[in-house]
This record gives sequence, C-alpha cells and structure tokens, in this order.
Amino acid sequence: MNSNYKKIILGIVLVGLVIMGFFAYHVWAILLSPNTNFESETYEVFIPTDADYNTAFLIIADAVKNREDLHTTAVKKKYNENVKSGRFLIKKGSSNNDIINTVRSQNRPIKVTFNNQERLENLAGRLSQQMEPDSLSFLTAMRDPVFLKENMLNAQNALSMYLPNSYETYWNTTAAGFRDKMLAYHKQFWSAEKLVKAKRLDLSPSDVYTLASIVQKETAKVDEMPRVAGVYLNRLSRGIKLDADPTVIYAKKLSEHDFDQQIKQVLYVHLKIDNPYNTYKYSQLPPGPIVTPDLTAINAVLHPENHDYFYFVADVQNFGYHKFAKTLAQHNRNAAEYRRWIAKNNK
Repeated sequence: MNSNYKKIILGIVLVGLVIMGFFAYHVWAILLSPNTNFESETYEVFIPTDADYNTAFLIIADAVKNREDLHTTAVKKKYNENVKSGRFLIKKGSSNNDIINTVRSQNRPIKVTFNNQERLENLAGRLSQQMEPDSLSFLTAMRDPVFLKENMLNAQNALSMYLPNSYETYWNTTAAGFRDKMLAYHKQFWSAEKLVKAKRLDLSPSDVYTLASIVQKETAKVDEMPRVAGVYLNRLSRGIKLDADPTVIYAKKLSEHDFDQQIKQVLYVHLKIDNPYNTYKYSQLPPGPIVTPDLTAINAVLHPENHDYFYFVADVQNFGYHKFAKTLAQHNRNAAEYRRWIAKNNK
C-alpha cells in the first residue's frame, strides 16, 4: 500500500471521526444539555387525563427554552405514542431527556385538605379546586345510590363518611377513586374500640359524626368540646330536644336554598322553621351532619365530659367559652346576663 493511499484512508477516517464527533455533540446538545426557562427550583406540570401528544407537549413546552429539541427528544423516546396524565415536577436545569423521563413515569402525589364543609356540594367544590375531576363528577360519585346503599348511608348522612384531614393522593385520581379512598380512611378510623365507645353512647358512627358537627359549630375551644358534647348527650338520654342554634341556622339555609347567607344571630322566628334539621322543633339528632367536624370534635363526642349540665350560653366574661347550667332557672339567669350584654353592646 503506497503512502498516498494511506493518506487517503487516514483522511477518510479523520473526516469520519469529525462527523461522528459533530453528530455526538448534536445528540448531546439535544438530549442532555439544560433546557428549562424558569428560575424556581421546580415547575409543576399538569397533564389532563386522555390528553393527546399535542396537548401534553404545549403544556410541557411552557417550561423550556427550545421547543424543537424537546419535540425531537419526545419522538425519539416515543413519548408522543404514550402520553401519561398526572402532576409532574420538572427540575430547574433539566435536560430534554430528563424532562421526558419525568413526564412519562414520575406522577407526583399532592396533599388534599378539607374541613368545615356544610354539604356534599361544598365538599365537591373544595376537592375540585385541588384535583382534576370537576365538582359535578365528585358530587355524582358521592351521591351514587348503589355506593350509599352498600355502605348503609343515605343522601342526608353521606357527608359523615368524609373525615376532615390532609390526604395524599394523585391529582388525576378519579372522583370515584377518591371517594373510595375516603371510605377506606373512614373504616380505618372507626376501629373496634371507637365502635364500642359509640355503642355505649347508643350512637352509630354517623350519629357521632352528626353530633360532633353540632359541637364543632357550638364552640371553637377544643378544651370545651367534651363538656358541650356531654350536655347534648345528657339531653338525648333524657329525650329532651337538643335546642342547638347551629341546627336552626342550617335549617334556615337549607329551607331557603341559600348557603351563602350570613346569620349572626338566631331569632325567635327562626325557631319555628319547619325543617328536620331544626332541633328546637324536632327531637333527637338531625338527619345528618351540618358541617364536616374536626377530629377533635368527633373525639369529644366519643370521650364526653361526665357531668349533670343540660344547658349552656355564651360566657360574656370569658369570650369564646360558655356558662353551663344544671337547671333551667340557673340557665335563665345566665341567658339574661348574655342578653343584657348584647343590648348594652348593640350586638
């Protein structure tokens, strides 16, 4: 082999190496170089259920500098043929390769919280603000008659299945899937020990929840909740109407189909509202809860203070708390003091 031929071969090899190097650099630039355009540490991406590639790409592309390179990477890794829904966190400085790996396999959970919801409608609305399903989807799942019957619930007490707390779930969990998750937590909460405590009080779990909702509305003081619960349990055991102002407010809202109204004071005329939630008119517990009570209120009902009180009214000398009475005469004196304070302060 002459020297000229060797030079030609060497030249071809060198050109090949240059081309390969350029190609490798081009591939590296597309796949592995940073391609994010945000300054925060992470960027949240929400890909809807059943989204096609075009929809998903436009959502993801808001986080990158070079959309063409992102598309090239997505096609190379076949993401365009297998889009995944969910919540994904793209890290600052991620490469196209990192980004596509993230959105196709790293669906991240979220924390869903709710409390103080008066109706299933309110709860459905609250959940729809945090998750993908809309409020109608949540409400339909919650009201499903087959589901309610299977779990010995009805339209009035269905809210008692939902325990206010912070729950980890996926953003794209279906409404029925989240409902079933809440049922599992409900069953877990109602341990054998709690069921025994409820039975001793002659209450079902739904009854406990309903009574706790009244306690929740009566006092914001956690240390006072067991005493308030004890009052209502004393009245129930004697067959005395609960006469709970929060149930009157709920009855008014329900009767007028207006849960946005603000009612600062219960008037005598309100006590006459003919609605089963009005415990001044109807004996025993209302048909269902008037709010989703905190776990502290539920535990207060399960662990009530043992006393002989049957009445209570706001304590004007210790705001936020109440004065308790064993007799109607004593209660009337406490109530008169409260009315004088109201009149004096133009409340």
